This record gives sequence, structure tokens and C-alpha cells, in this order.
Amino acid sequence: MSVVDYLRFLAALAFVLGLIGLLYWLARRYGIQRLNNMGMAGPRGGRLQIIESRAIDPRRRLVLIRRDSVEHLLLLGTDGDLVVESGIPSDSFQAAMNAEAAASPADTESM
Repeated sequence: MSVVDYLRFLAALAFVLGLIGLLYWLARRYGIQRLNNMGMAGPRGGRLQIIESRAIDPRRRLVLIRRDSVEHLLLLGTDGDLVVESGIPSDSFQAAMNAEAAASPADTESM
């Protein structure tokens, strides 16, 4: 191989590495989220969110997801998936309900 072949190889390598870097920069710049530990990513501001995920053992995982203002606890595994608990009010919804309940007794006493 001649020196020209080596230079051509290095130029092609630099071009490919530059393309990879450009794609990485574009992905970061225009909001493509990094994949979370579940391997899923969604659009920003979507209705579905993964709140928390914990590995139970190498084959099973507990996942807490939120859709709108309701949370669901799922058990994901190789044998199948199971809804452990459904319809859990989210923290913000629960805080609003607690604030409303705390305000209600004060309103009835003033009447």
C-alpha cells in the first residue's frame, strides 16, 4: 500500500467519525431524549411517563408509570407482565386533594 492509500483511509475514517459526531450533536440539540433504563423514550410533554423503575432480579422489574394524573405499578418479566396496582393517584393530584380537604373544615367552621 502506498502513502496515498493510507491518507485516503485516514480521511474516510475522519469523515465517518465526523458524521457520528454531527448526528450526536443534532440528537442532543433537537430534543431526542436519551434512552432511559427501560430502553424507551417518548416525546417531551407526552401523556405517558416512566416515573420509577427497580430491578427485582435479573429477569423481573417493577415499573411505576404515569398516564395523565394516574399511576400504575407493573411487574415486567420474561414469563409475562402483570399489573400489580392500578389507578394510583399521582403525587400532585394527591397533594391537591389533601389541600382541598384541609381547606374544607375551615370553610365549614366560619359559617
